[in-house]
Amino acid sequence: MPELPTVPQSITVHLGPPDSEAENVTLPFLDYVANVASSEIYPTWPESAIRANVYAQVSFALNRIYTEYYRTRGYPFDITASTAYDQYFVPNRDIFENVRTITAELFNNYIRRIGNVEPLFAQYCNGTTTTCNGLSQWGSVALAEEGLTPFDILTYYYGDDIELVQNAPVEAPGESAPSIPLQLGSTGDEVRTLQIRLNRISSNYPSIPKILATDGIFTNDTDAAVRRFQEIFNLTPDGIVGKATWYTIQNVYIGVKRLNDLSSEGITLEEVTKQYPGVLETGSAGDGVRNLQYFLSYLSQFYDTIPALTVDGVFGEETRAAVEAAQRTFGLLPDGVVGEETWNRIYRAYVGIVRTIPPEYVEGYTLPYGGVPLRIGAESEQVTLLQEYLNYIGRTYTEIPPTAATGYFGPRTQNAVLAFQERFGLAPNGVVASTTWNAITELYQTLYRGSMLQEGQHPGFDVGA
Repeated sequence: MPELPTVPQSITVHLGPPDSEAENVTLPFLDYVANVASSEIYPTWPESAIRANVYAQVSFALNRIYTEYYRTRGYPFDITASTAYDQYFVPNRDIFENVRTITAELFNNYIRRIGNVEPLFAQYCNGTTTTCNGLSQWGSVALAEEGLTPFDILTYYYGDDIELVQNAPVEAPGESAPSIPLQLGSTGDEVRTLQIRLNRISSNYPSIPKILATDGIFTNDTDAAVRRFQEIFNLTPDGIVGKATWYTIQNVYIGVKRLNDLSSEGITLEEVTKQYPGVLETGSAGDGVRNLQYFLSYLSQFYDTIPALTVDGVFGEETRAAVEAAQRTFGLLPDGVVGEETWNRIYRAYVGIVRTIPPEYVEGYTLPYGGVPLRIGAESEQVTLLQEYLNYIGRTYTEIPPTAATGYFGPRTQNAVLAFQERFGLAPNGVVASTTWNAITELYQTLYRGSMLQEGQHPGFDVGA
């Protein structure tokens, strides 16, 4: 599954039940939605009813695609045309003109539960010959005739805790499985996704050991969890996550979270947020650039070939020169553009150095940013350090609430981080990446040095005899 749902440019439909020998048809996603809407509902219905049904049809299809429901089971298609499993689709049928107009407007809008990421599994039925827990198609007509809006109709059937995502990006379809198998020593967002999924699965399969830090670093505890998962599900227990293991994990994860059900446990943004911010190049700006600059600036202390640079969040000529130098250092094409491969090579080099520093709390001593954003649910020694730093700062800035130094990033730690960010003019998102970490450690060191001065002494003066 990608970080956030996107609308595919095309969809592949199996013209029968999943295990049948029926043909597979690939067509633009918009054409698919218009076909389903023309096959499932009537063009003479009130517009509010048509719109409500289209929202449900789009959300249902996107749930299948986002969770890779059929792909993870080894099928070469995204959805079936069998109403026993999915939605009614008739190849080459005529499309009603008003339905085409509405679907062209709504094909990249979908329903989700508030606080969840995945498109809602918007189950529905005709409401006459069949009934279900979701939307009633003929019932939506009656509600529209009473004057309810499309969203009112959706909340009537799916509850008040839904929202509409509008204008989702349209992208070419692709597989979520990593291009290179994951194993001991691997790092990055795919490893973090793997760790989060295995930890959730282990709640249903307790013999799978918990991974203490879902930090995107494939270490021994991740290896142990992968091997045990492979043993349980009859895969070769080699600790290597190739396509077969990846999709089996995803399939089980979908099942234990009931993502293909109206009562879905849901996926939160914290579970899918990636460290790689997307392509960075000249003219880019923001936290992604700031993190990149921080990594490069730190690496410059260890690589003579990489120049130091200013961490200002703006990708200018200085940053481009440092990126090109890093690319040459790591054997990459020096084009000055930070794609995922360049990001990962810089990130891995940074993390490799930082991980050699013992993460022990010694008063007055700080460590550099660990390379992994700290957020709700994180559990590591880096979180313990963060909590110690914040508690020390809170003695002076009392608006920052205390938090126990447990190593677990819970709501109290998040509140302390938010208070710090608000107090010192940082984006109040409750996440500790390089910018917030640097601000915390710099203030901590300033306060600590100040507390060590004797009466009558001032910063910058000789403290000798």
